[in-house]
Amino acid sequence: MTRLGVLLLWLLHPLPLPVLALIGNSVGGLLYLLAGERRMVADTNLRLCFPQMGEAERARLVRRNFMAFGRSLIERNILWWSSGERIQKLVRVEGLEHFEAVKGHPAILLMPHFVAMDAGGQWIAQQADTVCMYSNQKNLYLTDLLLQKRGRFGKQRLYSRQEGLRPIIKGMRENLPFIYPPDQDQGIREGAFIPFFGVLAATMTSVPRIARMTNAKIVPSITRMLPGGRGYVLTFYPAWENYPSGDDVADARRMNEFIEQRVLEMPEQYFWLHKRFKTRPAGEAKFY
Repeated sequence: MTRLGVLLLWLLHPLPLPVLALIGNSVGGLLYLLAGERRMVADTNLRLCFPQMGEAERARLVRRNFMAFGRSLIERNILWWSSGERIQKLVRVEGLEHFEAVKGHPAILLMPHFVAMDAGGQWIAQQADTVCMYSNQKNLYLTDLLLQKRGRFGKQRLYSRQEGLRPIIKGMRENLPFIYPPDQDQGIREGAFIPFFGVLAATMTSVPRIARMTNAKIVPSITRMLPGGRGYVLTFYPAWENYPSGDDVADARRMNEFIEQRVLEMPEQYFWLHKRFKTRPAGEAKFY
């Protein structure tokens, strides 16, 4: 089934983006009906993060989130098989000067899990060689495909989480920017419980530690999916000042607060399908 799905994606990739967006919305609507467990995860996350939100409004937001996720799945075929020129035309860039300012210097391009993050990542890959971290998929074919497609522009260095930070640090010391999505639950072994929308979430404290080891600047980068298949907007934000501060927990809290602000700007595009609050403090009941 995986290979058939990939074949269908490939067959669709020449279509105009507005058509792909319509298909993606339909796929997302179907997933909303069929993927009961993930629908529950998204609903739980939103209930925890926005307790004041009514049930009907939350259900509408979950459905919109599935539709945005469906679009990200279908439109990935552009990122995997279309020309670099097509991707460049579809991605409008804001704050380019903040990206240019750190080229040739150690930098962490902080890229939280919004559904269009891969579109931004493929634009960046055409501008600079980078180091990236990925998670192995349960399906080996899919893992190999993701690595191949994410690395098809430039000389991207991709390392699994199991390889640790050493190759990442090595690449950064060669002045390659590190594209880092920091906002998924990876357990508490190398992190701390930091509030995210007022709920304690297992949060990696690796960003300030890496910045300290490499003297790197932190430049957040967020990609927004435009409605109607009108493309994407990749926004680079100014490098954070006084970071790291020497207090890893405070620095991780600053990171979470930044992500919260961006989520409020487009809540339907954040990756709510992930079990963000899976790891709980000792003695606390599980949410999922």
